[in-house]
Amino acid sequence: MTEESQANETKSTGAVSDEWQNLGQNLKDLFQGAWESDERLKLQEDIEAGLTDFARSVNKAVEEFKESPTGQQMKSDVEDFHERVRSGEVEGKAREELAAVLRSINTELEKVSKPRDRTSESEEEETEEN
Repeated sequence: MTEESQANETKSTGAVSDEWQNLGQNLKDLFQGAWESDERLKLQEDIEAGLTDFARSVNKAVEEFKESPTGQQMKSDVEDFHERVRSGEVEGKAREELAAVLRSINTELEKVSKPRDRTSESEEEETEEN
């Protein structure tokens, strides 16, 4: 390689590197400008105000529901359920229901498997006779 071509290559490598640096700086300036813009600040304020209003509305609705007859009934039902859980009544009923479901499943499985066993026995007898 000649000295002239080496100098041109070094110059173009430096130019590419400089352009990458310029691109990075330009992107940084663009994003910083967008972040600091009046439009973004206004949008942020609008979003914050909207969220505050939303939270206030939800809290008001919850308070109104808690004071309503339905809310009072629900509160009473929850307290009653909590007491039944503490006393073991719910656990006992859950065990009874689970046992009943398992019993039903086992009964159905026995019904399904018994005819099959009889069919298999009949086929075996016929095979032995032949």
